[in-house]
Amino acid sequence: MAFFMMMCFVGFTAVNGQQMAASSDSKSYVMVWNDEFSYTGLPDSTRWSWDTAGNAWKWGNNEAQFYTKNRKENAFVKDGLLTITALKENDEGHAYTSARLITKHKGDWLYGRIEVSAKLPDGRGMWPAIWMLSTDDSYGGWPASGEIDIMENVGYDPYVIVCSAHTKAYNHVDRTQKNDKITIPDCYTKFHLYALEWDPQQYSVYVDDRLVFTFHNEGTGYMAWPFDKPFHLLLNLAVGGNWGGAKGVDDSIFPRSMCVDYVRVYQKK
Repeated sequence: MAFFMMMCFVGFTAVNGQQMAASSDSKSYVMVWNDEFSYTGLPDSTRWSWDTAGNAWKWGNNEAQFYTKNRKENAFVKDGLLTITALKENDEGHAYTSARLITKHKGDWLYGRIEVSAKLPDGRGMWPAIWMLSTDDSYGGWPASGEIDIMENVGYDPYVIVCSAHTKAYNHVDRTQKNDKITIPDCYTKFHLYALEWDPQQYSVYVDDRLVFTFHNEGTGYMAWPFDKPFHLLLNLAVGGNWGGAKGVDDSIFPRSMCVDYVRVYQKK
């Protein structure tokens, strides 16, 4: 794990100036929540919870990992970075361990700008994600209450960042999902800023300053636009699964880590 922490730090040093320049200070936003990871230890428990509830049913995606809780080997903060690490090891009948961190009931927002500066893990079988879910499921279970995918990447499709929306009307199960993608050739070696801007009319997803995907409110009700309720943020590194493992998992790559420089949330003044 120490090796991957060092690799994360080197990438951070190279691009920190670029990422700070991409902040939203020049817009009409004020920061309402953030984690700069300027401490050492487990992720701040006042901001983050460890989500383990779906281990028994493989999170609905037939994922191969077991998400642990309060385990530094899978999620740890050091040298200004949060590192989420997937390991090849058995736990509770799963062949891998990793971590899934959420801000639910500790950071929940309706509209605003969410920024996550991150460097991704490469390798077949990796499935890192930066995304959001409804906090209260006001419109019912998935996908009725919505899902916002700010960043997903699957290792067998290198460098391709996918940004998506999932609702009752538009979702991958019914093959009606709305998404778009962008190729980032250095997403595994440098930090990039993955950002969401969300208001009552639409939400847009950016990589650095480049617009990748916009999802519009059609005005037809919650089945197409459930994004009028508070959502929370999720950071996780999955292994395998229906999408991430579609071409298998390369066991020779482990450990693999997703590194996060900062998380910042802004809302309009």
